[in-house]
Amino acid sequence: MKIIVLEGSPNQHGSSNMLADQFIRGAEEAGHTVKVIDAAHADIHPCIGCIHCGYEGPCVQKDDVEQFRQDILEADMMVFVTPLYYYGMSAQLKILIDRFCAFNSSIQRKHMKSALLAAAWNSDGWTFDALEAHYKTLVHYLNLKDMGMVLGKGCGTPSMTQHSKYPEKAYELGKKLN
Repeated sequence: MKIIVLEGSPNQHGSSNMLADQFIRGAEEAGHTVKVIDAAHADIHPCIGCIHCGYEGPCVQKDDVEQFRQDILEADMMVFVTPLYYYGMSAQLKILIDRFCAFNSSIQRKHMKSALLAAAWNSDGWTFDALEAHYKTLVHYLNLKDMGMVLGKGCGTPSMTQHSKYPEKAYELGKKLN
């Protein structure tokens, strides 16, 4: 299976990307091919709502999303990776997802698999409620098949994350994919 990992952390060595690294290790060990899109450091402009794309055509903006569109549509699975910022995904990941507007139908027709990997400082029971609801809405709207979530509570620093159960959970999620 071809997997595209959409990383949304501006901290390339942060907790959410640590979870992504472990997921990737597991997925590759299971025989899958993985490609990473670093949305936080790519040239991605926000959707301007012009609808020039007609919801399924080329975007008027010429940036890295042109290549990402091809990479995403060649994949069998998308993995959304984000730190939790004010109880939602990072703006960097959200900007990329907003640009799906120009190829929503193509994503919907593929019936891709998906997963969510996230890390947060907070460890309250409700910490991920809003992000989880948003992810489930994306799964529904884009006709994705959710393969699982690793929601790292109490993962405010890479050291905290490294000493938690969440890197192993991310590895196991990648490893069990079929």
